[in-house]
Amino acid sequence: MTHGAGSNADAPLLVAVASAFEQAGFRVVRHTLRFRVAKPKGPPHPKDGEKDQAGLYDAVIQLRREGCQKVYLGGHSYGGRQASILASTHPGLMAALLLLSYPLHPPEKPDQLRTAHFPLLRTPSLFFQGTKDPFGTEKELKEALKLIPGRTELVMMEGEGHDLGRSKPAFAKKCLDRFQTFIAE
Repeated sequence: MTHGAGSNADAPLLVAVASAFEQAGFRVVRHTLRFRVAKPKGPPHPKDGEKDQAGLYDAVIQLRREGCQKVYLGGHSYGGRQASILASTHPGLMAALLLLSYPLHPPEKPDQLRTAHFPLLRTPSLFFQGTKDPFGTEKELKEALKLIPGRTELVMMEGEGHDLGRSKPAFAKKCLDRFQTFIAE
């Protein structure tokens, strides 16, 4: 699991989701992206994406070396976007994606879609999105997910914004339950 552009691996949302998954028997690594290691504050630079994807790749390979047969990659916002780009360029590297608040476009800029890699994405991908998320509406996401040839599912969280933060423990439990069903299908 990795974080969004304004955060790090200790983000309360990631901690809550990781805790729920760990209690269910998953091994969870909360991964700090390389841009955040290099720059403790502020957003990533557009050129940071490749470095962040390389860091995620290295983390997946390390988990495989440690004996993890199935690796699932997930992230919130920017971290999920980098995970999905990595999955699109390395099919089969991970078994599934868990994408929280995918940043489909910058707020109030629906013409600047971040979907160029979607037609190459074959990894099963579970998306969670708040109904009040300014980075993508339900309608926009449903349309964008049609570009993905792999299996997808979209779970809309009523009344939630981009941080999915009203009730982290309740969200984490719902996220875990839906993800377990998704990977079993």
